Amino acid sequence: MPDSTDLAILRLLQQDATLSVQAIAERIHLTTSPCWRRIQALEAGGYIRRRVALLNRQPLALGVDVFVFIRTNEHNDAWLDDFTDTVIELPEIVEAYRMSGEVDYLLRVVVGDISDYDRFYKRLVSRIKLADVSSSFAMEQLKYTTELPI
Repeated sequence: MPDSTDLAILRLLQQDATLSVQAIAERIHLTTSPCWRRIQALEAGGYIRRRVALLNRQPLALGVDVFVFIRTNEHNDAWLDDFTDTVIELPEIVEAYRMSGEVDYLLRVVVGDISDYDRFYKRLVSRIKLADVSSSFAMEQLKYTTELPI
């Protein structure tokens, strides 16, 4: 389990993964070498999966979030494998969850507009047998973060 210094490093990296080791070390009052070793250990331990750039969706014309609620009558391994492959292959799906309750799966889909969503929907339902698909379009994003509460 990471100690308080490791957690401070992780918080800084969550905010800005482009920070140099020297900048991180200065902010947490360490020298560069021990800071670098801690970052390496956090990566080796699986605490840091990868470092990425977070893109601004608006200039890319991808401003519509759609939450897709899926029900299925199929609950076997073969169907789940096909569904998982479909979810992985459709780039518009940015998050996918198996749920408890009345809905079997929840997808978050990012598209440019309703026409893009319609094309996505047609591709989805042509690839896998689904009992019911319903969608809700987000009107406004009140909070979005990739930072975990550590």
